[in-house]
Amino acid sequence: MTVVKRFGLRMAGALFVLVFGTCLATGAENEASPPTAAADILIGTWKVDLRPTPDSEPYFKEFVVRSVQGNSFTGTFYDTEISQARINTDWGKLRIAFVTADGSGAYHHSAVLEAGMLEGMTNATGRDFLSYWSAVKQ
Repeated sequence: MTVVKRFGLRMAGALFVLVFGTCLATGAENEASPPTAAADILIGTWKVDLRPTPDSEPYFKEFVVRSVQGNSFTGTFYDTEISQARINTDWGKLRIAFVTADGSGAYHHSAVLEAGMLEGMTNATGRDFLSYWSAVKQ
């Protein structure tokens, strides 16, 4: 017996609205939830290897994440304050992007957390280079 036959059209409509509305509300709530819990793993000091080529000697600097708030974070990279920091967890991994700057211009950084290691890229627009870096938490 169908829901309409058993409860009538009005009741079936109300049931549909209740179930469908609950699904939408739950989905919207989950989409809007900030990834703070997953991103909290970023908080702390990371040892960054900035060697220019794979066969170069390691060149270490620090990436310090002081706090995570929703889809953003605060901290320093290479002793420079971070701006425009963003976090994305929509694709099953923790991904970040942020900007630092010095006298030569802006440095646009991005990274993905994979097996406890950040693998990143830096685009130095004022110095015309793109570099790879990796970091492990200390």
